[in-house]
Amino acid sequence: MTREAAGASGIDGVLLDVDDTLVATRDAFRGALAAVLDRYAPGADLDAALALWRADPGGHYRAYTRGEQTFRQQRMTRANELHAAVGGPVLDDAAYDAWDAVFDAAFADGWAAHDDAVPALDALLAAGVRVGALTNARVGYQTDKLTRAGLADRVEVLVGVDTLGVGKPDPRVFLEGCARLGTDPARTAYVGDELDVDAAAAHAAGLVGVWLDRPGPRRVPVTEADVAAAGVHVIHDLVELPAVLALPAHG
Repeated sequence: MTREAAGASGIDGVLLDVDDTLVATRDAFRGALAAVLDRYAPGADLDAALALWRADPGGHYRAYTRGEQTFRQQRMTRANELHAAVGGPVLDDAAYDAWDAVFDAAFADGWAAHDDAVPALDALLAAGVRVGALTNARVGYQTDKLTRAGLADRVEVLVGVDTLGVGKPDPRVFLEGCARLGTDPARTAYVGDELDVDAAAAHAAGLVGVWLDRPGPRRVPVTEADVAAAGVHVIHDLVELPAVLALPAHG
């Protein structure tokens, strides 16, 4: 029996990404960038700024998840790259602290669950599946985010980039999530909105990979060939998840 067949017929645990999977982070980033552009680059194109911020063409956030940069280093570098693109001032350490305060306050104000998050999590729990989260951000930060979004009480395990000092796509973090959840990786699904670092990386680590391809602009381009090569399940809404994993229906 293939790993996908085993997973489809018997899932004991589900690990989910947080940002843009459970929490509508793209919308929160839009609010945060609107606040900083209003302060530092009035009249700049918000849509273009959002696309640049999410794409992170310099790969600074990925470097952070590999332990090569601190969180502050990657965000300050990205803030200055954004300003270079939109005509904002160069930020030294003190100016960046003020910038980050504006960004973070507006970002946190925008933390809210996707409409499909609560129904999907409740369906998983009703089916007797253990549920956790695995994220490339710090545990404390994501705990606050899940709490504000009203999801923390539905997630029993949270593994972050600071748990092992590295993040996805490193296979160790997926296996750590399964260990903390108490489930066999082959009987554990991982669900995330990034094909490469979420679904495909989970599949490579021995889990059942599920790519959540939400409607709207993607952070990075994905081709049909990429999806076919990944060998993962594809859904467009979290409410599709129980059926894709062949979980018993309740309610």
